[in-house]
Amino acid sequence: MNNLEHDRGILRKLAEKIAVIVALPVQEEKKRLWRALNGLKPERPMVTIDQVCWNEMNIDGKLDLECENAECRAYEEKFRRILLQWEYFPVDMVVEPYIRVPMAIEPFNQDPLAVMNRIFGVAIKEHTLATDKANDIVSHDYENQFKTIEDVEKIRMPVIVHDKAETARRMDTAAWLFDGIMPVRQEGWFDHYLSVWDPIAMWMSVEGILYGIIDDPEMMHALVKRVVDGYMVMLDQLEEQGLIYAGENLIHTTGAWTDDLPAQGFDPEKPRTCDVWMYAMAQALGTVSPAMYEEYEIEHLMPLFSRFGLVYYGCCDPLELKMDAVKRIPHVRKISMSPWADREKMAEQIGDAYVASNKPNPAFLAGTGFNGDAVRKDLERTLEICKRTASPLEFAFKDISTVHYDPLRLKQVNDIAMRVAGA
Repeated sequence: MNNLEHDRGILRKLAEKIAVIVALPVQEEKKRLWRALNGLKPERPMVTIDQVCWNEMNIDGKLDLECENAECRAYEEKFRRILLQWEYFPVDMVVEPYIRVPMAIEPFNQDPLAVMNRIFGVAIKEHTLATDKANDIVSHDYENQFKTIEDVEKIRMPVIVHDKAETARRMDTAAWLFDGIMPVRQEGWFDHYLSVWDPIAMWMSVEGILYGIIDDPEMMHALVKRVVDGYMVMLDQLEEQGLIYAGENLIHTTGAWTDDLPAQGFDPEKPRTCDVWMYAMAQALGTVSPAMYEEYEIEHLMPLFSRFGLVYYGCCDPLELKMDAVKRIPHVRKISMSPWADREKMAEQIGDAYVASNKPNPAFLAGTGFNGDAVRKDLERTLEICKRTASPLEFAFKDISTVHYDPLRLKQVNDIAMRVAGA
């Protein structure tokens, strides 16, 4: 208990700092602006900075952890990152007025990609190569484990288990840690990420996928169907057990606040998939034809898309040649405008019917020098394109694997992007 008392003192001081930020009127103003954008009536472009190389961001030791208990260290790490981001690169972030406590749901106690592999029972076989051992971004060489249609049976149907006693213990601990400072809230399944091709790419490599589509389409269709069926089984269990988290603040690193969710009939004790966003992508299919994209991605995922309230679609893959297929997705609201997409063609097809979720190229931040003028010109070009097409626009700086150990670059990006956005 002595160690916990020590850690409690550290966490309470950090939580008190966050509580001051939470009380600022700007928090509600930012939520209002996000709702306007997500309702397709934007007042200005919105900006996020996420998926940051935190190993390079320890400005003046502000990310140094002092807690000893592993559970306390997890809270401490989160708090210190919130405080550092708020100080240096907040852009349009919103700091929530409560502390999330993760429910003990097996297997949702790991990062999203690891979770997908635990769910389906297929272990990744890979070789990795790192250029910076302090960074969790590494190169991957995956072994192909799916070579015949019989191999599809390796994928098991998910079983979701909630340890209610452990969840109660976590809530009691959090209530003791933060009593009188901020309320605590149970967090169920919150990262509504349902890509089919990302896990398949890790099971058989992107090269294996493309050869598989050419050489054995029957196997590939069976493989995709099996994963979609597994997701549907997983979602049924999450709904039945009341384990879906309906308080999304982010969807694929962008603001999720909206007046369109939750759906009619919402029960806060038992949220449904129709009450929340989901996001999906098929980056491994970036080079296939539009017809093949529709056949292997859109058609198969229709059952998943249909059951959610809103959909964010796409990531790093350019979609300008596949927009006819993307527009078929039920409830799609945000569409990714990748750094490698043709922005003019994307904006023309997005029009005012969806949010153009622009991803500025993270290479701007990665080199030996930083050219803020290049960042500004790139954002201004995107803004001008989307003004011509009346496309609601957000700038989502993400996949920031390095800032060349110059963390103040993100402060410069913050200032540039907010000026361009008219904030």
